[in-house]
Amino acid sequence: MRKYTSLLFSVLIASTSIFAQEVEKKEPQKGHTDQNKFRQLKDLLATPNEQRTASGAPGHGYTQQKVDYVMDIRLDEATNRIYGDETITYHNNSKDHLEYLWVQLDQNMRAPDSKSPLAESRGAAPFQTPENFVKENMAKPKDFGFKIEAVKYADGRDLPYTINRTMMRINLPTPLAPGNEFKFRIKWNYLINNSVLDGGRSGFESFPDGNKNYTIAQFFPRLAVYDNVEGWQNMQFWGRSEWALEFGDYDVKLTVPADHILDATGELQNEKDVLSKEQRSRWEKARKSYKNPVFIVSQAEAEANEKEGTTKTKTWHFKANQVRDFAFATSRKYIWDAMAVNINGKTVMAVSLYPKEGNPLWEEHSTRVVANTLEEYSKLTFDYPYSKAISVHADRQGMEYPMICFNYGRPEPDGTYSDRTKNGMIGVITHEVGHNFFPMIVNSDERQWTWMDEGLNSFVETLAELDYDPNFNTGNLPKDIVRYMSLDQNRLSPIMSQGDYVHNFGPNAYTKPAAGLYMLRHTIMGPELFDYAFRTYAQRWMFKHPTPADFFRTMEDASGMDLDWFWRGWFYTTDYTDIGIKEVKPLYLTDKPNEETKKLQEQYPAYFARLGNKIVYLTSKNDEANSKEIENYINTLPADKKAELKDIPKYIYQVEFEKPGGLVMPIIVELTYADGSKKRETFPAQIWRRDENKVFRVFTSDKEIKSFVVDPDLETADIDTSNNSWPKKTTNKFDKFKNKVQK
Repeated sequence: MRKYTSLLFSVLIASTSIFAQEVEKKEPQKGHTDQNKFRQLKDLLATPNEQRTASGAPGHGYTQQKVDYVMDIRLDEATNRIYGDETITYHNNSKDHLEYLWVQLDQNMRAPDSKSPLAESRGAAPFQTPENFVKENMAKPKDFGFKIEAVKYADGRDLPYTINRTMMRINLPTPLAPGNEFKFRIKWNYLINNSVLDGGRSGFESFPDGNKNYTIAQFFPRLAVYDNVEGWQNMQFWGRSEWALEFGDYDVKLTVPADHILDATGELQNEKDVLSKEQRSRWEKARKSYKNPVFIVSQAEAEANEKEGTTKTKTWHFKANQVRDFAFATSRKYIWDAMAVNINGKTVMAVSLYPKEGNPLWEEHSTRVVANTLEEYSKLTFDYPYSKAISVHADRQGMEYPMICFNYGRPEPDGTYSDRTKNGMIGVITHEVGHNFFPMIVNSDERQWTWMDEGLNSFVETLAELDYDPNFNTGNLPKDIVRYMSLDQNRLSPIMSQGDYVHNFGPNAYTKPAAGLYMLRHTIMGPELFDYAFRTYAQRWMFKHPTPADFFRTMEDASGMDLDWFWRGWFYTTDYTDIGIKEVKPLYLTDKPNEETKKLQEQYPAYFARLGNKIVYLTSKNDEANSKEIENYINTLPADKKAELKDIPKYIYQVEFEKPGGLVMPIIVELTYADGSKKRETFPAQIWRRDENKVFRVFTSDKEIKSFVVDPDLETADIDTSNNSWPKKTTNKFDKFKNKVQK
């Protein structure tokens, strides 16, 4: 009943106002700054400028460098060494004069003189296997790291350079002016790491028969990013926080053993030189198969091929435009299948390469998961712009590069596999293929802000996995981050932290951002507003370098929602969600003032005189419930107004919500009535804007309410649900133990 509610609330609010005005005088207190949870982020976000606007879009003055590579690469299978010769053309599109260029030498992270192992705090383990002891304490360092053979001008003269661990500075003879380009050449080689024994994001896996599976990345000196945010992004590569790279065009020739099957970033230029007539025919068939993968190389053919071996070589030639990196995979063991994917009228190829050790799991799922990922990501971002996406099976790897990724998920030797293995494989393929969108196209700075690619990608991955299998356990929902957010604060870092020093890297950079975005989409914004804003961000920053501020601002600009409170709490702090019910007070209407009201009438007679004699009161005593004033008031209304009213509520409850946690969140309340029916109400996070410790709501009903539950579906990552219910649920010791084990 709107009229009744309005009258009742006017009395309650007026009474509260009187109390506020009559606060007892106290000694003057010190002032304070604005610490409200809803204050704007202007103290944290960079000032907008002509390159990055206040709306989150690239500005009219936005510039971006371009780097082109022409490379000749030779893989020596006998020595596991790569030899490379590259010509680099650097385009200075900025408005600055550049005195030098910075080149990334990622392989130096594992060089004998690398500082990375020395930067780890490692005490003596009370016990370990002999194998681990020997490996950690007795193994001689291997000759890893780039061996720079030459750095030269385009005309062949020596070009001066300085190597600082994983970075190399190219000392230009004169500053490179805006709009100009500089061409130079680097020749190098390096020993490839065994990715199973030595670890690493790429390398090779060796099989008992001597065959190898090469998954090769970070194999060439690559230019660092120069922009108006960081200047040169030349932070050292310590092994965790990944890369910041410029877009460019690649022309790459890869010479490998002649019996290898190889695929890479870009378009194959010489199919007739490297593929048989039958393989080319099967590929054309795959280009027309939108339902099922087609084998270009079958398992039987791969098994026959891996038994031979050869000293002859073959050169595969690829070109790729507007990519930020290049990677490839090659082996004589590969089974090769592919299928077509319709991306808004454009055919894109979903491709898989895997040794027989990956079957039957890989032939059943890999290419289909690639296809599903491309479809689902394109829906939420932009149409996938490249021609293919490749999933390569590599034991213990999960890494991403433009158009190609390396993924784990291996059955037992007898071909059996658990649901955990299958779901892990589906999850990693979805995640790594999804990286084509973030950061391979929406090209954020991974070295500085891990979450901008891992977190955003993990969020879209969650939606894609649930599309592939509605019962899939994604591990990225709000309920999945509760255990992490419950940790000791000394083990937590804000999401907005540089990745090399954060605690609990996985939950911090992957799960918490993904869970937060899922919460925004499903609980705070709604899919329609969220999807439009998220898509706007992705399309604004395709093939560009966004920052966190660009993301935050775009999400607000395109949705019309002020989300500063959410970014500040979820991304900039380690606060947690804990919202509960402190008290539920059943109330009853009466025409008689209770003791509290009598005191108010005595204190403020003039105020009550203005209200008149027709006042209704609320009492907590059921035996005092008796009010005729509401009915008398309704009888004074015209018929059309009466028709707009509900019945006088039989039950009234005042609920006091508390917030022991530091985060503000919407209050989602489920009411269960005596007849078993349920109802939900959601109060926006802004309910906390004037008092972040407690808020009140009044619930009226024609039916008795038997219980109230806050956040019944665990949508807000509430770390303590023991205070979420009224009446409070009792938990026995076994339930507590069970919950602890399940966490």
